[in-house]
Amino acid sequence: MARYHTDCVERPLRICFETMGAFIGSHPWWFLIAPLILSTGLGSGFYFLNDRMSNNIEEQFTPVDGRAKMERKYIQDTFPGNDSMFSSLRMNTDGNYATLIATSDGNILSAESLQDILDLDIRIRRMVVRFDNRSFEYVDVCAEVMGSCTSNDVLDIIEYNVTNVDIVNLTFPWYQTDRRRIPLHLSLGSVKVNKDVVESAKAVQLHYYLREDDRTKTDLWLDNVRTKVWVACCGVLSTGLAVLSGFGALLLLGQPFVMTVASCPFMILGIGLDDMFIMISCWQRTRVLDSVPARLSDTYRDATVSISITTLTDALALFLGYSSPFGSVQSFCLYAGVSVCFCYLYSITFLGACMALNGRREANNKHWFTCARIPEDLPATQSKSFSMCCVGGSYDRITEKEEREAMGQLFERFYGPFLTHKWIKACVFVIYVGYLAVSIYGCFTLKKGLDRSNLALDDSYLSNYYNTQRQHFSEYGCTVMVAVKQLYPYWSDSDEREHLFSCVSKFENLSYVNGTFGWFLSFQQYADATDLSIESRETFQTHLRHFLKLNPMFRQDINRTADNQIQASRFFIQTLNTTTMEDMMGGLRETAEECPVELMVYHPAFIYFDQYSVITSNTIQTILVVVIVMLVVSLILIPSPLCSVWVAFAICSVIVGVTGFMSLWGVHLDSISMINLVMCIGFSVDFSAHISYSFVSSPKSDVNEKAMDALARLGYPIVQGALSTVLGVVVLSVSRSYIFRSFFKIVFLVIIFGLLHGLVFIPVFLTIFGACWKWC
Repeated sequence: MARYHTDCVERPLRICFETMGAFIGSHPWWFLIAPLILSTGLGSGFYFLNDRMSNNIEEQFTPVDGRAKMERKYIQDTFPGNDSMFSSLRMNTDGNYATLIATSDGNILSAESLQDILDLDIRIRRMVVRFDNRSFEYVDVCAEVMGSCTSNDVLDIIEYNVTNVDIVNLTFPWYQTDRRRIPLHLSLGSVKVNKDVVESAKAVQLHYYLREDDRTKTDLWLDNVRTKVWVACCGVLSTGLAVLSGFGALLLLGQPFVMTVASCPFMILGIGLDDMFIMISCWQRTRVLDSVPARLSDTYRDATVSISITTLTDALALFLGYSSPFGSVQSFCLYAGVSVCFCYLYSITFLGACMALNGRREANNKHWFTCARIPEDLPATQSKSFSMCCVGGSYDRITEKEEREAMGQLFERFYGPFLTHKWIKACVFVIYVGYLAVSIYGCFTLKKGLDRSNLALDDSYLSNYYNTQRQHFSEYGCTVMVAVKQLYPYWSDSDEREHLFSCVSKFENLSYVNGTFGWFLSFQQYADATDLSIESRETFQTHLRHFLKLNPMFRQDINRTADNQIQASRFFIQTLNTTTMEDMMGGLRETAEECPVELMVYHPAFIYFDQYSVITSNTIQTILVVVIVMLVVSLILIPSPLCSVWVAFAICSVIVGVTGFMSLWGVHLDSISMINLVMCIGFSVDFSAHISYSFVSSPKSDVNEKAMDALARLGYPIVQGALSTVLGVVVLSVSRSYIFRSFFKIVFLVIIFGLLHGLVFIPVFLTIFGACWKWC
């Protein structure tokens, strides 16, 4: 059957780029100065950098349309907070507060330790802070309960007198007073109890809550002629201009700048240098005696289609990643995608102009540094050391091309023939099966979710706080509110009342629930203790008014209609840290949905836990869409359907490998690693696309010769691009930030596996399935 090529797009592009190369080679200064002016203008956007900084963790690292955010909206509308009756239990947001944890190797409830804690409490409450030329004391910004600042439960119990600690029987985890139950597990950590009475503790936790409206007050990097030194410098400068232009343009447009975007320049540097090495390699294959416009024309003909494929796939992968529900992913993908576009623009204009000017210097046989004309061969009167700095410009007189580097010859003479040997192919296939097996195993052990403590530096004060809290206060989980979302008869003679109590029992029977408490449970206890009848609606309403006067905090848990009917209310569930956050939240929601009463569970932490329910499906969905788009792009631009399929295969294979090995390397699947996986799609296509395009473009007829020719042409530039990218991010491996370390680990895996596929797996698979070429 006759062979066919889908080059209806690729061939016109080659002709277009060939013409463009000749024009740039004839007018390099235009294309050198114009990008500099453009990037300078767009770079002015950095003036607004501080204004565009976005450090809101909830906004950037939680799903934009998460279920918990809708639940929070209901809670806020149905149970509005009371500024004069603050309750940490009833907060519908993270709140604004400071926490102090005091620890001891012995018993921290000794009189001496408690006195130190009391002294600290007094110093905090008397602290004065200056902000905006004004002085503020704690009393000016504290959350209030009936006109006074909120206090700490454990200090209230001993009435701020250390001698009372021996008199009071501290019951754990709840301490019961005449009017309320106090969650002592929030104040005491590493507790030793005897029949529910505290014998000793190793940690005390104090909270200092502030009013929400005062949040701002609390924010207190040879051949002396043929060398490409200047081209390499211009390649780095070109990527810098791309970042300057991309970031500047988006800052001018008011796009928020998130901390994750700070890792973007490293990715752009890798892409830009990869393009530069491809262009230099193609330049070195042109005839030295041709004019500069002709050489640049031939360079663009051979290089720019390949660069266009990788840039288009990189940019599309990033822009499609913008559909993620995480703000941090959206911001990174937008900044990176726009910067990749500018990187491509400057590579074919600014870098091409630099190559043309450097080509003019080479044509005149001028020194790379002094620009003085130097001899091509060593003069008889000079020593050999003279050739090291003052001789250059030699080339292959037979091919009239620049002499190949040693590494390029290594790929052509040794590596290509070695890789295409039949026994080596068999070994490569076995190695690939092993790689795939380990990767799939890693995928099944992948953990999900972003721990907020990972957003802090390793040696920061905040990180130390999280570790201490985890050590002493990890037994009990969050106190979840359960909203009854319907008009409901709570009085005793109602048959439906039992439905609500059966739901409460279902919650209490869950292994990770310690107990429930709420206004109607306390009201029932009050009625039983005082022999009150609450069996009818009238008596229930009458006695409830008196009960709420005695317990005004419960008023925040009841929403009444105009005719005094209870249209919604809430109670609370105390959870234990005996299961994963994902299972706990999912289990509570499932139990609420199964109840005959219309219930809804909510806690501010659910805003963050929602990432567990969407991160896997959203990552898979994004990757599948991007892979399909990559396949379409490859089919359009690579003149061989088979090679396009192998490019798509390489993308999937690299993603599976990166996902599996990142799990084995201790990186979780969260919004940060999701950014890197989206970026991984772009990087993984680069090496395979270059090799596949070079393979199909080779004039050789035998598939083994095609593979050897492709490796001889692009093997060394690909290695250069990979090494430069790894060297560009290796400094992040010792970073104190989890975000940057994760970025290094995933980029390292992407580069290594991308290189492995581009230089080992794909060439071998293309030759193994060479019989299919008769259909291409």
